[in-house]
Amino acid sequence: MKFQKKLALAQQNIPTSSLPDIIFMLLIFFMVSTVLREVDVLVDYTLPEAIAVEKIDNKRLLSYIWIGSDERVQIDDSIVPVDAVSNIAYQKRMNNPNIIMSLRIDKGSRMGIVSDVQQELRRADALRINYSALVKF
Repeated sequence: MKFQKKLALAQQNIPTSSLPDIIFMLLIFFMVSTVLREVDVLVDYTLPEAIAVEKIDNKRLLSYIWIGSDERVQIDDSIVPVDAVSNIAYQKRMNNPNIIMSLRIDKGSRMGIVSDVQQELRRADALRINYSALVKF
């Protein structure tokens, strides 16, 4: 009598019944936690460097004003003249009284355009102003 060895054909299957649930949970997590860029920046700017920088935690209170190297002023998605800044800032303040106007100014911009924007913000009574800068190491 000859003995034959039987090969073990035991295959271990990975259970995939919960895989769709895991995929949908990950999908929902990334959809909820992702922040999309709201504004396309149309002006060229390079932020100045600062030694002491304080980070603002609540980004929802910020409204950005960009002043580019070519002295164009951008609020939201449009380039605006300097004299229109007060009307836009006033409307934003009426919608949210705690709004902080964050100025992102090119480091090569003239101080005259910055001063003009500051005066327009004062006319709109938007006195909470932040100046954006990069950390200098």
